[in-house]
Amino acid sequence: MKAHQAEYPIATMCRLLEVSTSGYYAWLKRGPSARALRDAELTETIEAIHARSRGTYGSPRIHAELAARGVRVGRKRVARLMREAGLEGVSRRKGKVTTRRDREARPAPDLVDRDFSVTGPDQLWVADITYVPTWAGFLHLAVVVDAWSRRIVGWAMAGHLRTELVLEALNMAVWQRDPENVIHHSDQGCQYTSLAFGSRCQQAGIRPSMGSVGDAYDNALCESVFASLECELLDRHSFRTPAEAKRAIFEYIEGWYNPHRRHSALDYDSPINYERRHTPAA
Repeated sequence: MKAHQAEYPIATMCRLLEVSTSGYYAWLKRGPSARALRDAELTETIEAIHARSRGTYGSPRIHAELAARGVRVGRKRVARLMREAGLEGVSRRKGKVTTRRDREARPAPDLVDRDFSVTGPDQLWVADITYVPTWAGFLHLAVVVDAWSRRIVGWAMAGHLRTELVLEALNMAVWQRDPENVIHHSDQGCQYTSLAFGSRCQQAGIRPSMGSVGDAYDNALCESVFASLECELLDRHSFRTPAEAKRAIFEYIEGWYNPHRRHSALDYDSPINYERRHTPAA
């Protein structure tokens, strides 16, 4: 009625809608309800969380963030307020096949057999390589991920796919974590079956493990990490140069993914917080 009062008399609209004129004017004088005020306050907080997530969080992760802040609200209410505010999360896309197998090399045995369940840190690492397109050609990213906390413990970027790329990621993981008898699981790409990589694993006391060729399920956990990177960063930005892509990926991994991004597999905790909560004090 308020929206159409310039077109029709209030008394006429009240008569047609079967409401009293006095009741309508009394409603106009009343302020918004307590629930409406709370919805407006929640929406403001939700918009801030969504912006901090780079526009990637859907209602489950925003609900988890609110809970971590001590805000008690139902997930359906969060979803409704997001719809009303025009906010939504991002969805994952299918990954690319990046494996190039050396048919002469002998792969390591599969010590994982698609079972990525572990009870603590540095029992199982998963590793893989992905392509990052830029206007000036491809950048290649290699990562090593702790299967327990989903934390990216080693990473390296380069314009080539030589063995040095995965060695650099492995060396970073070894330097950061100093593991004992950890399993390193990858595909059968030629970088991982190389003599140099096998020698480094032996030197560091790492047990290499490899899935079958071209089967994403054999390294599903690492594929999941790349899917998050792609839909939350790579699909939403166009990089002019590899240097520009490197800066963005570094900031994503160390500034967002490891310290802040909430994972459903971790009860909606971030990798670093999950490790802090569940690693016994020395």
